[in-house]
Amino acid sequence: MKKTEDKLRVIPLGGLEQIGMNMTAFEYGDSIIVVDCGMAFPEDDMFGVDLVIPDISYLEENQKKVRGFFITHGHEDHIGAIPYVLRKVNAPIYATKLTMGIIDHKLEEHNMQKSVRRKVVSYGTNVNAGAFHVEFIRTNHSIQDAAALAIYSPAGTIVHTGDFKVDYTPVFGDAIDLQRFAEIGKKGVLALMCDSTNAERPGFTPSERTVGRQFDNIFAEHTSTRIIIATFASNVDRVQQIINSANKYGRKVVVEGRSMVNIISTAIELGYINIPDNTLISVDELRNYPDDKTCIITTGSQGESMAALSRMANGSHKKIQIKPSDTIIFSSHPIPGNEKSVGKIINELYRKGTNVIFQDVHVSGHACEEDIKLIYSLVKPKYAIPVHGEYKHLKAQERIVSSLGYDADHRFILKSGDVLEFDRRGNAAVNGSVKTGAVMVDGLGVGDVGNIVLRDRQHLAEDGIIIVVLALDGRTGAILSGPDIVSRGFVYVRDAEDLMENARNVLEDRLDDLESQGIRDWSRIKSEVRSTLSEFVWKETQRDPMILPIIQEIDV
Repeated sequence: MKKTEDKLRVIPLGGLEQIGMNMTAFEYGDSIIVVDCGMAFPEDDMFGVDLVIPDISYLEENQKKVRGFFITHGHEDHIGAIPYVLRKVNAPIYATKLTMGIIDHKLEEHNMQKSVRRKVVSYGTNVNAGAFHVEFIRTNHSIQDAAALAIYSPAGTIVHTGDFKVDYTPVFGDAIDLQRFAEIGKKGVLALMCDSTNAERPGFTPSERTVGRQFDNIFAEHTSTRIIIATFASNVDRVQQIINSANKYGRKVVVEGRSMVNIISTAIELGYINIPDNTLISVDELRNYPDDKTCIITTGSQGESMAALSRMANGSHKKIQIKPSDTIIFSSHPIPGNEKSVGKIINELYRKGTNVIFQDVHVSGHACEEDIKLIYSLVKPKYAIPVHGEYKHLKAQERIVSSLGYDADHRFILKSGDVLEFDRRGNAAVNGSVKTGAVMVDGLGVGDVGNIVLRDRQHLAEDGIIIVVLALDGRTGAILSGPDIVSRGFVYVRDAEDLMENARNVLEDRLDDLESQGIRDWSRIKSEVRSTLSEFVWKETQRDPMILPIIQEIDV
């Protein structure tokens, strides 16, 4: 019997047609490697959900094949799901030094350091993983130690850029290794999976150093106010430049926000940030210095409700109060979907009389159109596979590669779950799909909040709840007390006493009818209470609250 030819299979498990939750499986024969393991922030209608991670059913079903997780960089949308995924599919993690330092801290928080194998990888290193070997290539991004991956397989080489930009003058370390991209391209590349986040933007992405010059200008112009700067906790280069400007103008620096403190502490420990002596002070020491000699670097640039800046804005921060004299800088662009939250915080800060600066104090960490063209011209892949971004971003990159001469047969816009197969002759086709989706994390619960629970939470949020309590004689079925009606989020009871009294009367009449008919079945009684009250409330208010009957049986 002829053996079936093994094919290279590329299976995105998340990160396509969305921002976040980046995860892609590469499979050949009995080997699977996984690139990135990210989370996404919950949508507005995901009430109470803390974060969202990819459905890894396919990896669980094939976990004996999984040879390792290869991480491109240390942002949450690429590492945030690691503690949850590796509880179920435990395989080695390979990452660069700073990325692994951030992962270590995350695993420590989840008491998983001893159970997860980890290997720090240097640029240029090749890692053997079953049928694959993987090379880490230096790139630039808005966090240090970012890497692209060259994934070598018997069917050919795939280059995965991760999130990247082309920065010839990075704040820390060396520029992107374009020479290595070109060398790999000369040997022949089957496919390029390229970051699409900024594909809609023409031109080149500016260097991170341009932001440093802008900070210098702001510090020079605002010498008489306290300066508060909100940025991404993981943007160590941005923090470095803020500290440089603060030190230049004689200001002490406070780092505030749990995630900010954790990542900066890791960066200091690993030598990725240089802080002059006696520059950092604790938040408790702020009172010892005049406002014009201090600078606060904080989390909250995305309007997160529990982040430090949000708590300062709404007056709930225990140690820092916003003052009308403050100058507050947002050094980031809102992630798609966060615009409303960011606008709310900015409005609140303006109401407090502060000076808010939120334009021209940020550069992206993602490649624009010309950077993308450069990578394609160096790598010269046979196939183009846009990744990372919403559908519009993927389509924007498709237009770019089309302009480079790639026809429709050599461009693939995938969706999460698609299985893209390559044979040894270099032919490619989408062949089926695997189960994917979003798994919601709420507190300690992973996956126990599904669509039904979300629908109930949405119902409660929109219409409130009415609880009907009654006690029945366990022997005769007669009503001993009630119905008592309690409402939350429906109406303010003191202003609607007549409505609640009339509702009680309607229920009493219906319960009397049921009692006279000899109906004692609890489920029938609950159903009648629910339908009777729902009909009455809709008629009176045009509202549809959740109605929850509670029956207590009492033996008299």
